[in-house]
Amino acid sequence: MIDTKKVIEFLEKEGSVAVLPTDTLYGIVARAADQTAVTRLYELKKREGKPGTIIASSLEQLELLGLKKRYLKAVEQYWPGSVSVVIPCAEPKLNYLHQGKNSLAVRIPDKTYLQEILDRTGPLLTSSANNPGEEPASSVAEAKKIFGEKIELYVDGGNLSGNQASTVIRIVDDEVEVLRQGAVKI
Repeated sequence: MIDTKKVIEFLEKEGSVAVLPTDTLYGIVARAADQTAVTRLYELKKREGKPGTIIASSLEQLELLGLKKRYLKAVEQYWPGSVSVVIPCAEPKLNYLHQGKNSLAVRIPDKTYLQEILDRTGPLLTSSANNPGEEPASSVAEAKKIFGEKIELYVDGGNLSGNQASTVIRIVDDEVEVLRQGAVKI
């Protein structure tokens, strides 16, 4: 059983980055509104010019973060679930999230414990718990081998080796373009 209260309290501290089971794989996560935490996450993942995915409990949370309602409403039929949708995001105030790419992948997961966490923390930036080019960690032990003491909180959700990453799509001229086939077949 995941102690959601402990996770929420930890993530609400400025600069906090954790590893936890998302709705798909183990992810390294930080509150999307916390620039310090987001910067730490990208440094830990060695990611530059390749934004992570924003997970939220609702469209309203994504709007409050600064994403445009019209883009979210156009793709809401894919949620909740394991489909990440890349939407335009040219907001200069969100450059720390999209790293100058002017787009972000967003998802509303369907896991109850994750919804409970997101309801309190707001949207989280997430990226699979791995080093670039390597397979994602399927257990907390594997994640600890990668990040060690650099991450203060690891949440054990068991072995996730049978899980797939989210399917990533974008809508171009009313057509669905599959960028990565994953947990949901499109």
